[in-house]
Amino acid sequence: MLIKILGSGCAKCNRLEQLTREVVAELGLSASFEHVTEMDKIMAYPIMTTPALVIDEVVRASGRIPGKDEIAGWLRA
Repeated sequence: MLIKILGSGCAKCNRLEQLTREVVAELGLSASFEHVTEMDKIMAYPIMTTPALVIDEVVRASGRIPGKDEIAGWLRA
């Protein structure tokens, strides 16, 4: 599983990555993380605002920090 956090590295982006890493650990999953900060790479995704969460190249959230339960649901799918 490849998880990407799209964003400039702001506090919200870092919080989204922290939450997602916590959920991955709690579920006992194996995942690779990538924090994408380059604007040209971020713009390659259909998002208007950051932070964004991308799981296996599917945008799951954009412009907000989803809750742990929501993240867990996406990771289990």
